[in-house]
Amino acid sequence: MEEKDIALRLAQLRTKKNVSAREMSLAIGQNPNYINHIETNQGMPSLSGIIYICEYLGISLSEFFDFDAQNPAKLHSINELLKKLDDDQLMMIENLIKELIK
Repeated sequence: MEEKDIALRLAQLRTKKNVSAREMSLAIGQNPNYINHIETNQGMPSLSGIIYICEYLGISLSEFFDFDAQNPAKLHSINELLKKLDDDQLMMIENLIKELIK
């Protein structure tokens, strides 16, 4: 993983949330250019900065760094719902997913 990967991931997730870099910067309590500077490789967020970004996006740190997940916020939401199911229900969901990806 390189710094540019973090910048690209942030831009991807911010765009998916349909929010401007300026709006996101202000929402997490930073200066208006904070997110833009990260996305253009002019700066890197601190660990606490990444945590604030993840909280804003509604995802965990591991979901942020899972570059294969195209919509981690939706996956996070689904995963939270799946935790409430029993074994039989989970098996039904698993079978449904297998059918969908055929």
